[in-house]
Amino acid sequence: HFLPPESLIWIPVRGHLIFTYQNQHHRRDPDSIAQNSSSLDPKSPERSLMKEVRKHPVFRRKFQFSVPVLQWAESFARPTWEQLKKRKPPYGWKELPVNVLDSTLSLLKSSDLFDGRSPGRCIRRAVVGNGGILRGSRQGMNIDSHDFVFRMNGAVITGFEEDVGTRTSFYGFTTNTLKHALSWYHDDGFTEIPQSPETKYIFIPSDLRDYVMIAAAIRGQTVSLGTDRGDRPWEHFGHQAAENFRLLHPGFISYVTHKFLSSPRLADVRVREMYMPSTGALMLMTALHTCDQVSAFGFLTRNYASFSDHYYDSVWRPLKFYANHDLPMEGELWEELYRHRIIMLYQRSADS
Repeated sequence: HFLPPESLIWIPVRGHLIFTYQNQHHRRDPDSIAQNSSSLDPKSPERSLMKEVRKHPVFRRKFQFSVPVLQWAESFARPTWEQLKKRKPPYGWKELPVNVLDSTLSLLKSSDLFDGRSPGRCIRRAVVGNGGILRGSRQGMNIDSHDFVFRMNGAVITGFEEDVGTRTSFYGFTTNTLKHALSWYHDDGFTEIPQSPETKYIFIPSDLRDYVMIAAAIRGQTVSLGTDRGDRPWEHFGHQAAENFRLLHPGFISYVTHKFLSSPRLADVRVREMYMPSTGALMLMTALHTCDQVSAFGFLTRNYASFSDHYYDSVWRPLKFYANHDLPMEGELWEELYRHRIIMLYQRSADS
């Protein structure tokens, strides 16, 4: 296990319960690290992710590649409605105003994550988390060499190009995490979200805010209701066409949660209403269901305590675990997927 239960401390912070490691000086044996940067050679022989999944009985049962990843105009149909109206966001549409849901989804014209994919072409995707393991990693060129690069939340690039690359093909977030990232990590250099000609934006529908914000962004209008009323989305995204926005499907989030990330917290009355997979986990699982090869950078590894929380931290900070996510469980999943050759996972010792 990444964290023994006796090492967890529950603390109320910012309205959440968090737990943190009692011994911040704990270090894993570097010899236990299975893979270093040389294992992520982009010139290594190509292999199909689905082929690797089929080799393993457990993952063969878990992976369901037919589950829709994205919501779009045709998602708002009676069979889907009957299923999703029973579950609250992010797992369904319960309590969402029908008129908002209908008008928002009508703006999304494609169910495909990628535009113009060449038949038979292998798509290699780098999913870049914000973990401190990337500081000094020199993985920037490797990351940028992938067909697509995905980032999320406080993705600081300026000043760290050598370690994390420069490209952002997709940027994933909830409206809540986007706003918090711009506030919490402003002094670390996250003053605006990634924008480039290739960048598209993936909203995670954690509540009504995300449906309202994506609709306002596509229409080029101020937000007209809810928590973010009066916001001007173009200040974050610029003026973008509808094809530059994506919205994850609640059914996909539900499937990922229950098949791969069914945390014990779902049974804990204190936190089950706030629990959901992390933004990074949802982006990585999106990649695993849409790409041929997936490389994960900056995600939790066994020796996470050897590194600062984020690669852009100006002062070393220990990683803290909030109760709304189960990062240790996610880390165990990434390790298992790596062990079965389903993903490539960047790992290194602190002194390498």
